Amino acid sequence: MTIIIDPQASGIAGNMIIGAFVDLGADADELKEVMEKSAHEFGGVEVTFTKIAKHGISSTFCHVEMLEDNHTINYPDFISKINALDLDEKVIDTSINIFRRIAKAESEVHGKSLDDIHFHEVGASDAVADVIGSVYAYYSLGFDSQKIIGLPIAVGGGRVKTAHGIIPVPAPAVVEILKGGEMIGGPVDSELATPTGCAIYMELCDEILEFIPQIKAQKTGYGAGRKDFDHPNVLRIIESSDISESDKIDVIETNLDHLTGEEIGYLFDVLMDAGASDVSVTPIIMKKNRQGSLLKVISKKSNRDKIIDTIFKQTGSLGIRIAPNMHRGIAKREFETKTYEINGKSYDVTFKIGYVNGEVISRRPEYEDLKHIAQDTGLALRKVKELIR
Repeated sequence: MTIIIDPQASGIAGNMIIGAFVDLGADADELKEVMEKSAHEFGGVEVTFTKIAKHGISSTFCHVEMLEDNHTINYPDFISKINALDLDEKVIDTSINIFRRIAKAESEVHGKSLDDIHFHEVGASDAVADVIGSVYAYYSLGFDSQKIIGLPIAVGGGRVKTAHGIIPVPAPAVVEILKGGEMIGGPVDSELATPTGCAIYMELCDEILEFIPQIKAQKTGYGAGRKDFDHPNVLRIIESSDISESDKIDVIETNLDHLTGEEIGYLFDVLMDAGASDVSVTPIIMKKNRQGSLLKVISKKSNRDKIIDTIFKQTGSLGIRIAPNMHRGIAKREFETKTYEINGKSYDVTFKIGYVNGEVISRRPEYEDLKHIAQDTGLALRKVKELIR
């Protein structure tokens, strides 16, 4: 499943994220209790959920009313209070990551260390409620086990009055938080993206894309913003099933002209043990018409350094080419194990099943299982393939 967070039209704020999550099925009564209890130590809030229409779009509005304004807490004391909340550890940890993003942005903007910062946005009880509520809903919906894709954020325009005076939109803290993300100005002369909303977005998103990938939408939630514009001021979150999946890989290459066939075969096994996703060796003609081989390794980014070190060590190569962060399309895959009786003995065979758009496109038995049966029974491998259907 893929979750799409779509702030392209009206930006993003903490209460809009919560509203959209409630629209997707999060328990509003439970969230109200968690948010109000969590914000109590920071001044207190009153939370209400209402179903409203924004220019014809039915959406959920999460209204967070501050009962007391508290702008003086420093970062270390603030984090201590968050750690003391009676919440699941993963909710606490993710929330602290979000607050840290905002704190770092504030420190960059004001040229201060984290210990010297006194929050203006984050220290307020409504921001605590927004972050805790968003994270709690995220986990309650099981979205932590799904892929979260964010689309570019509309940040608005013009100027806004803050505790530091009148500043341009997007606010400096928003620009810092969205480094590595994507934003676009407009479509109105107003602030659309808050630091809190942007920090939640950046923490929850696994990937940020320019457009929605190929998906099959299953359910859509809309979280309403407080302001009214000439367009629907809502945040859209789409819950979808995948038609196909995408992945980022590194392709690592080097030319070989001095290894024997046995050494290349050994290299293949060593690279697979080092974490390579796939290894191929292709005969090539090199400069001066020398025969050689092109070694190509597909690797996850996390295994890149180990793969490169292995190639250098095993081949003595003086140069390795790396094409990082290449995208590949992959079919959804599942594994199924079936038991077969051959010559009076039972054998388990695992099948790899590939799906695209919910349809099976391939169903292949694992080679190692077939090899084991062939060796154990004395049957030819092709005969074992015929028996395993």
